[in-house]
Amino acid sequence: MMLSARSLFQEILDHDESFRLFCSIAAGGESQGGWENGRIAALVPASERALAPKIARHGADEDKHGRIFRALLKKRGLEPVEVPPETDYTMLLERRGIGLPHDRLRADRPLTVRDVITYLAHSRVTEQRAAEQMEMLRRYFADHPDVGRAVRMIAGDEENHLAYTHEELLRFAAAGHGRYIQRTLRDCALAEIRVHRDVSLAVMARMGRLLGWSRARSALLAAGIRAVYAYERLGGWRRMVTLRTPERRDALGGPAAPAAEFA
Repeated sequence: MMLSARSLFQEILDHDESFRLFCSIAAGGESQGGWENGRIAALVPASERALAPKIARHGADEDKHGRIFRALLKKRGLEPVEVPPETDYTMLLERRGIGLPHDRLRADRPLTVRDVITYLAHSRVTEQRAAEQMEMLRRYFADHPDVGRAVRMIAGDEENHLAYTHEELLRFAAAGHGRYIQRTLRDCALAEIRVHRDVSLAVMARMGRLLGWSRARSALLAAGIRAVYAYERLGGWRRMVTLRTPERRDALGGPAAPAAEFA
């Protein structure tokens, strides 16, 4: 019984219905992130207008990722499926009060500086997760004929997003917001690891049904997910709240890289 990350994703990739679910969930999350960043860019306070183009670039990248996942489906002749609510990572984080509420983003009132910091702290945590997941996929599938190019592009973007959140949060910390940043990062990280556990269990349960996994295999995968959560709860979450000067400075200082080949 092989349960490596590589063999697991290969199995999902090789089966139309599991691939369809995977890409649909990914596309939905990326598109939601694109909308959120677009609204935040439009609402940043006057004192932080210089940050707006970077936030807009972040949103453009997320929109691009959504298009890439939909293009991968189209290439296989597949249509997206509705994202099951228990697998909707973005929605579940919002329900836990993490990040800026969508009601706030739909309003036309400018954000406060603390709102911007809250957004950046939320992004710091979630981009850590995204960067780690995409790096794993890049390690195993960078040369895959169907998904390799997409994986490489998205992984590079996620690294840029993570670098940008470090740099901007350090700037706000130097301006006197350090205590609020650390408190917000901690709250975000502890909520995120729970949501990640719950979403992972829900996704694997659905994949198991689509792929006909045995009860033993499903139970072993679920135990692995819970073990990761236990590690993160005991201290692994701290990697999500540290701040350091990134090697990539001004990582979102230019336009989004095009993805015309996926259109």
